[in-house]
Amino acid sequence: MVTPQDIKGYIEKGLNCQFVEVAGDGHHFEAIIVSPEFAGKTKIAQHQLVYQALGDRMRAEIHALSMKTLTPEQWLAGRK
Repeated sequence: MVTPQDIKGYIEKGLNCQFVEVAGDGHHFEAIIVSPEFAGKTKIAQHQLVYQALGDRMRAEIHALSMKTLTPEQWLAGRK
């Protein structure tokens, strides 16, 4: 069974990230992903980058992933 730590590692390996947090129960997962690669992209394009980083695992191992994608600037602004 895939773990939140597994998913975090897959994302970090395939995408330049400044912060990744993944929680879940083995079937449903939630992620917060902060990457400079999201700058200037729509949310759909940002999510597609994450899906690319996860590759075939989205079909085989990960059944449900909700995510919040942010640029580093958005992340910092939200923390103030």
